Amino acid sequence: MTSFSWRPSLRRVAHQTRGFTTLKTANFGQTLRTELPGTVPLHRCYVFLHTPNPPSTYPAKFSTPVQRALLRELMPIGGSVNFSWSEGGPSYPLRPEDEEEMQEYYLTAFSIARGKVEVPAVSMKNVAEIGSKLREHAESPVPGGAGVPMSDGIHVYVCTHMARDCRCGNTGSAVARALREELHRRRNLDHQDPSARVRLAETAHVGGHKYAGNMLVYPHGEWLGLVQPEDVPDILDTILSKPVRPFNPDDKPMCPSQWRGRMGLSKEAQVELFSRYRD
Repeated sequence: MTSFSWRPSLRRVAHQTRGFTTLKTANFGQTLRTELPGTVPLHRCYVFLHTPNPPSTYPAKFSTPVQRALLRELMPIGGSVNFSWSEGGPSYPLRPEDEEEMQEYYLTAFSIARGKVEVPAVSMKNVAEIGSKLREHAESPVPGGAGVPMSDGIHVYVCTHMARDCRCGNTGSAVARALREELHRRRNLDHQDPSARVRLAETAHVGGHKYAGNMLVYPHGEWLGLVQPEDVPDILDTILSKPVRPFNPDDKPMCPSQWRGRMGLSKEAQVELFSRYRD
């Protein structure tokens, strides 16, 4: 009798607990989605230093002399400096810890003023010079009053920094894997598919662990959050339907249900823009 009375009781508790957890998770997820617009730090340019190893190998707090020096150069104009990795992407071998001052990086940067720029090599030897050029790139409009030129590529970055937060490591890695598989699938069907313009990379901490998976789309300057692997095909279709340039302050948010914000806009402006199109 003891065994008979105990087992049904356990099943009832388990059923009730699952129901409560599911409801709680659903409500929590909806709360996070409501919070998304306006969660992108104000920045006029974003810089990626290419590394030979993926973010899953980065320590929880990853910083190097070049990254810190470049950040000091760019912080006055609202610049951010991060690390990234991509399969087959350009990078220099990592130096030992006692030779960090000699480390070189291939650099890709995006700004609201001029779109994308690439620097083949930045190190402590030329970081001040490169910082000056990047400040000009971020602040000076294209000469002659012409608009920002269309980019030759779409750059998608997914935060997969496991040691910083497992939500980015787990969900972000699943999203990056889904993106990689979807890109391969489309290109195998048609090597001239528009998705051939998409360059996928994984990145270190971007802020907002609870919004994982976090995806940054440049040169558009759009940040997306709460992305799941099953969202990837629709998000890719949306990205490919947009002009490949930094978005203007009044452009409609990309993927509104996952939209965190936009390069060049304050948090208040991001919320106002989202509310304008939502209403």
